[in-house]
Formats: sequence, C-alpha cells, structure tokens
Amino acid sequence: MKTVLRFIACSDLHFKVDVATEPERFKKGMQLAYAYADTQEYKGIDALYVVGDFANSGSEGEMLLMKRYADAYVRPETQIAYMMASHEYFSLDKEEGAHKRFKKIFSQEPDQHRVINGFHFISVTTERGCRLFDEKKDWISRELKIAAQDDPFKPFFCFQHPHLTDTVYGSIAWGEDDIISILMDYPQIIDFSGHSHAPVNDPRSIHQKYFTSVGTGSLSYFELDEFDLLDGTVPKDKEQCAQFQIVEVHEDGSVLIKPFDILSGRFFHNGWFIEKPWEPASFIYTDARYKTSYVPRFHADADVSIEMKDLQLKITFEQAECSPERPDSYTVVIRAADGHIIKQATVPSSYYIYEMPKSISLSLPFDQTGQFTLHLTANGFWKNHSDPIVKTFEVR
Repeated sequence: MKTVLRFIACSDLHFKVDVATEPERFKKGMQLAYAYADTQEYKGIDALYVVGDFANSGSEGEMLLMKRYADAYVRPETQIAYMMASHEYFSLDKEEGAHKRFKKIFSQEPDQHRVINGFHFISVTTERGCRLFDEKKDWISRELKIAAQDDPFKPFFCFQHPHLTDTVYGSIAWGEDDIISILMDYPQIIDFSGHSHAPVNDPRSIHQKYFTSVGTGSLSYFELDEFDLLDGTVPKDKEQCAQFQIVEVHEDGSVLIKPFDILSGRFFHNGWFIEKPWEPASFIYTDARYKTSYVPRFHADADVSIEMKDLQLKITFEQAECSPERPDSYTVVIRAADGHIIKQATVPSSYYIYEMPKSISLSLPFDQTGQFTLHLTANGFWKNHSDPIVKTFEVR
C-alpha cells in the first residue's frame, strides 16, 4: 500500500518553563519520528497536531517555550496545528488571556480546517475548560459537511482535547459528549483526543462504533481509568511516559495508526489498520473485542513469593503472558482459613512501559496471624482473567 500522507498526533505535553523533561521528550520524539520517516519509501512528516494541554498553566513563558522547541525540531515542511484546553486556561487571565497569547505567539486560529495532501483535518479548541457549546458545534457541523461533500469515501481527521465519552480508554473519567451526535453521521471520521494521559498502547485506546476514536497519550505522566487500583489512578511509575501516535494514510484511503514510545524509540506494535474508515461494517476495533480477546495466563511453573515484615505483606510474582497483547493488571485476594475474604487489591502490570518489568511486587498492610490462602489472578483488558495461582501461607 502506497503511503501518501503521514502525521503525528500528540497531546498533554505540559511544558513548564523551569522543567526540561517534557520539552526534551518532545525534541527526542520529533527526532525519532523523522529518523523513522526518512527510512520509508514515503519520506517526511506532513503535519503535527498538538491536541491541547501543551502548556501546563497557559503562561506566556510556556507557550513561547513550545514555540521555540517546535521551531527548532519540527521541519519547515511539517504543518503544525495547536489546540488549547483546560491547562492553557489556568493562568490568572483565564481563557480570554490564553486566546490573546495563543494568537500572538502562534499566529493561528484556535479552530482550523486544513486540507493536507487532499485529506481534511478539522481541529477545535474547547471552551470553559473542556466543553464545546453551540457556536463551536455549529462550526464543526459546517466544516464536516464541507469535508464530506469533497469525497465521502475518504477518511478525514478530527481533533479536540477531551475524549468523546464512552469511546477510548480514559473516556469515562475524562470524556465529554458534546459533539458525539454531530460526529456520528460521518463514519469516515478518525477522531484524536487526549486529556486522560491514558497509554497509547492500551488496546482500548482505539475504539470504533459510529466512527473511529483514538487516544493521543502524554509526554508527561500516565493516568489510568480504574478506581480500584492499590495506588489510585496515577501509578507509581507514572513519569516513564512519553508517547504519541504516528499515522500513515494510503492511496486507497486506508489508515495505519502506530503507537510510538519515545523513551525506548520503538513502536509498540505494527499498528492499528483501518481498511475502510467510511464503512462501519468493516470496523474491527469495536466492543465485540470483549468476546474475542486474548486471555492472560501464568507460566506452568509460576510461583508467588510472600514475605511478612513490619506488619507489611510483600507479594512478588513473575508477569503473566497475554500474547499478542499484554496483561493489564493483577488482583490479589487473601482468604482466612475458613474461606472468608480479608483483603483484596489490584495493581497495574506496567503494560504502558515498552520494557515491562519482569516481575511485580506489592506490599499490603497486614496485622493478622494464622493460616491464609492467597489467590493471584492476571487480568486482561477485556474483563477476562487467567486461572488463579493459589498459595497457602502462614503468619505467626
């Protein structure tokens, strides 16, 4: 398939004037992306879409820092489109001041409709944080009609900071439903969003129903969308985070979306392929994946190490397998000798790090003595689970 367009979609860069971490990750990401593109038959990157929260507080210094790094590390032939959202409005002068700074520094409109290599790109800046109201909805409706009239059998690309509710991973806690009813008339839309900091390699970060939705990750820190995790929604290894999507469009209209890890310089996998973006009957990244997904499994000789010290129960075990995906998390259940449950905990697998740790350790407060049974289960992304490892232990 001949590639005719390539672009990057990223979000949640959170540039800060006194911290070099995120700007340097952006620099490395662009260098790696160009190095990859230069090795392909179709060379170069046609566009970079920065889907909101590029500035941590929306200050002039942060916006200037973004501009400086973009000028230095984005090649002239790559078009750049920026959107604003909640974090750009954190300064004392709020949304009005952010819009003035944005126009002065970037010389762009907050809402844009571009045609790049014959494909339509529609990006919108949210209001009052992460919402879209009547005037913006009307603008989106008009621009979508224009794109569809050009060629209804071609993908076109939409961008806004918050996820669309109940689509990709992260959209339950961090989604908005303001424009779903507008977009659902256009199955050829591939919509990119951020806000959640959810990992780009989570298989739920692509979703198809009426159209296609894709999460854009973060260059700052991870956040997860489950509220039963031992350490909360922000994992302990949250800062090992620098990811974005590299998107390739082919001459037949098919699209390949490749989640990229900047820290390791590698693609997580060969990409999500959308053969006919305009035809929902061809969609494969749907809720039906819950029925056909891969089940995690422990090695036959897998064991669990249990150590009691200072009223803390330390539990260590090797990661399960879930090829070609990864395990999502693990649940530990501890039962007393009579069978009743006295403790439950769930921990992430760190699947969002390219080189996952080979083993997982967690510590639970534990002040009881006697004989107990530990049940360890590996969880997939689709509400599926491994057979448990069961181990009896004693605390004196």
